[in-house]
Amino acid sequence: MSHFAKVENGTVTQVIVAEQDVIDTGMFGTGWVQTSYNTRGGVHYNSETNEPSEDQSRALRKNYAGVGYTYDSERDAFIPPQPYSSWVLDEVTCLWAAPVAMPTDDKQYSWDEESQSWKLVE
Repeated sequence: MSHFAKVENGTVTQVIVAEQDVIDTGMFGTGWVQTSYNTRGGVHYNSETNEPSEDQSRALRKNYAGVGYTYDSERDAFIPPQPYSSWVLDEVTCLWAAPVAMPTDDKQYSWDEESQSWKLVE
């Protein structure tokens, strides 16, 4: 079984699990694009260890599709919705990045769009 995203006007409207031959029959209509549940940021991860897989040929379309994601056919990538207007798309991972790196001190932070900074979650 594989995961497939229904893409309408460049936007994912549904994600299902189906056999490729069922998709090929047209039973569910057209516009289905395969997506990989274990792919994030262009890297395929082992489902058991959550470590990058040795076989990166299994990385598919940069990210696992979700409803509301964009499918960019030129990049052949699923791109999540932009979380904040200041964030920019990382062309390699097709994920959004804050204009300021999040601190790496093992504390929890949330993005504050007004101040364009990370705020410590108390």
